[in-house]
Amino acid sequence: MSGYRERAALAPGVTVWTRTGVGGPYRVLPDGCMDLIWHDGALLVAGPDTAAHVVTDRPGSSYAGLRFAPGVGPALLGAPAREVRDLRVPLDGLWPAAEARRLAERADAGPAAALDAWAADRIRTAEPADPLLGPVAAALSAGRPVAGIAAASGLGERQLRRRCEAAFGYGPRTLARVLRLQRALALARAGTPFARVAADAGYADQPHLSREVRTLAGVPLSALLS
Repeated sequence: MSGYRERAALAPGVTVWTRTGVGGPYRVLPDGCMDLIWHDGALLVAGPDTAAHVVTDRPGSSYAGLRFAPGVGPALLGAPAREVRDLRVPLDGLWPAAEARRLAERADAGPAAALDAWAADRIRTAEPADPLLGPVAAALSAGRPVAGIAAASGLGERQLRRRCEAAFGYGPRTLARVLRLQRALALARAGTPFARVAADAGYADQPHLSREVRTLAGVPLSALLS
């Protein structure tokens, strides 16, 4: 993704990013996150994806966004993650039109700075995120089994799934698969051989890694690296 930059936002659990398009398709991989995106004057919310989302843009197209860590987006945006799973929704489809328009007008003057300032203000007044879900996300990211996480949280697996769907957009098993994909990508991009990637990221073997990457990303791991 040409011209891509990111930095930590003023609000915890949020990343500010910008990108200038070169035209043609690019692949957005599932990462368990939600985004608030300014794109050429319009604001939209990108929900948590269960598979790669392929986008085609024009040369010079301008983007700025906030990426919310798993569980953070619903608290700041005021919408359960499951409502926007695998969707790209105009902000005024989730907020009152006048409120969405005010933020879009602020963003037009300097989108990255305006969105960063909005998140810093919003986090002071937003309903706090479900306190259970931060530890759950950390445990899933570390590769711990869902049954053990549910037991440690004092919830049944069905209760845990309901709370995860509201915060993350999908249940803990799907989030675990998405986070495992991200672990595998980080290892592979660092030059780790694929067999070691499979073992270290928590796959049964290299064929299991290959199947999961194709299912979630739509292409082989080697294609993602190139």
